[in-house]
Amino acid sequence: MSFENVKKRWLPELLHHCPSAPIILVGTKKDLRDDPERLTLSISSAEGQQLANDINAIKYLECSAFTQFGLKDIFDEAICAAIFPSKEKLKNRKKSCVVM
Repeated sequence: MSFENVKKRWLPELLHHCPSAPIILVGTKKDLRDDPERLTLSISSAEGQQLANDINAIKYLECSAFTQFGLKDIFDEAICAAIFPSKEKLKNRKKSCVVM
């Protein structure tokens, strides 16, 4: 259900509230792809990558909270995306004043 909601619900909300934020699409529960009972319900890596391309995500990553596969990579990529935004994102970013 979450896969279908990415385009319908989450992307419009993200673009409304944070239009210049980099998008990283994360496929979760990767460990369940090896479960024969859930195989038909699983989204393939190719489907995840296609959705990431469709929504102009900067990256598609997969993880499993159960096995902890890929968790560190997701946080590393999110940090890099925040610290080093693409030139296109910088060009489209609204100028603002920050007082510290």
